[in-house]
Amino acid sequence: MLLDVRTYKTLPGRVPAQLELYKKYGYPVQLRYMGEPLCYAAAESGELNIFTHIWVYESAADREAKRARMQADPDWKVYIAENLKAGNIIEQRTCLMTPASFAPPIPMPKIIP
Repeated sequence: MLLDVRTYKTLPGRVPAQLELYKKYGYPVQLRYMGEPLCYAAAESGELNIFTHIWVYESAADREAKRARMQADPDWKVYIAENLKAGNIIEQRTCLMTPASFAPPIPMPKIIP
């Protein structure tokens, strides 16, 4: 199992606008290819203007295949264009992780057609 942990930093006060943009354009596309995320959360304390999401894959090959299909989807290209136009995001960090041997089982996500 592979966890894709992505953390984004936005311009001050722009997390709500970015999440709305993603909800409208990006999330429906990602559901079709990756299923539901394990987690999608925005910072409420500490370093603000941050949100994180975690996607679950069977393996690196599974991640690569799903992301390639998603990135070829014309709807994903619309999201990318809208995202660039909005200019909310100023930083992205991606960390690929594997669960510790004693961690509770993480179910594979259901793909939402």
